[in-house]
Amino acid sequence: MVTSILHRATGVILSIGALLIAWALLSLAAGPEAWAQFTACARSPLGFLILFGWTWAFAYHLINGIRHLVQDAGYAYKVETFVRNGWISVIGSLVLTALIWIVAMMSRGGA
Repeated sequence: MVTSILHRATGVILSIGALLIAWALLSLAAGPEAWAQFTACARSPLGFLILFGWTWAFAYHLINGIRHLVQDAGYAYKVETFVRNGWISVIGSLVLTALIWIVAMMSRGGA
């Protein structure tokens, strides 16, 4: 039940995050001043928290969506397997999020 609720919630978060992507693209197209305002917001502590949360929502939704595809194919319906795969979705999304941010920080010196 929890994984299902999280999957729906992360879908909503991703939809809202699409507005952030639109804001970023519009700022980039509007010129250096608008882009500087966007990057200042994104690099603030609140901006970092929002971007980190959006990244986790993406990672969870992706991994849990793959889990759903496997189940739709008729596999992993035993209770133990179902619970284990739920934990894999949660832990895997945290690991994937950490890896994404580590690579981003190392390659660009910051988000």
